[in-house]
Amino acid sequence: MLRVYHLFLGAILLALTPVGVKTILPRFSPAVVENPSAVATTTQSSPPPTTPAITSNQMEGNTWKKILGKTSTPNGWKFAPCEGNAPLLCVSSQEELLGTVEIAIYPVKNNPNFQKNLTDAGIPLDSDVDYQSLEYQNKLLTALKAWVADLNTTFLQDRQDTYKNQILFSAYPPQQTSVGKLQGIRYGFVGIKPEGGVQEQHISHVAFDGKAIYVITTAFNPESVTGKFENLENLAIFQPYLSAIAADLNLPI
Repeated sequence: MLRVYHLFLGAILLALTPVGVKTILPRFSPAVVENPSAVATTTQSSPPPTTPAITSNQMEGNTWKKILGKTSTPNGWKFAPCEGNAPLLCVSSQEELLGTVEIAIYPVKNNPNFQKNLTDAGIPLDSDVDYQSLEYQNKLLTALKAWVADLNTTFLQDRQDTYKNQILFSAYPPQQTSVGKLQGIRYGFVGIKPEGGVQEQHISHVAFDGKAIYVITTAFNPESVTGKFENLENLAIFQPYLSAIAADLNLPI
């Protein structure tokens, strides 16, 4: 039974690894960004420059308490807002904390980079959000992809400087998804050790409601303080549930 369990987890991790990443590398490889205009990755440890997030104190408590919907859980697992004001969702099993998911809210008025992304995509600033318009949705997807692509480039450069090309980083292709009633994108990246095995894995969702960008993220990363899982296998189990959680959120607020 134990072997079957590990084979199942191995199949999940293999499916989640981006095309072109080898689990055993013959030599050190630099970080790779293929088609940076379309590929995006992020983590909350590297927030968008000049864009302060709205804190939970400003939102009067943990944001997850206001937006979390009803999502099924793996057997014996529990998803609930963490205690306190930090914008964290706690994932636990039998009273043991397995990991957390972080949400950050970035007002567009403080984000000149995303303002440019919107303008370049043909969405005037302060324009009304038309969730039913296919034209608006396509333009918004273009803007969101550009935003995460910029963040991806900055982040991978940071990782390249940190690891000196000793870890192979590869981005996941962005995927259109729902974040509550909002149009969103799922994206992330993985870092593979030269001897095999995962150094880091980050999974994120981003959406825009006309006034603010919502970034939802979690990871397997020993350097992260919050928004992470301590165990890679638990993150692999949780990953499909994160998309369901995002789709069920009560957004826009």
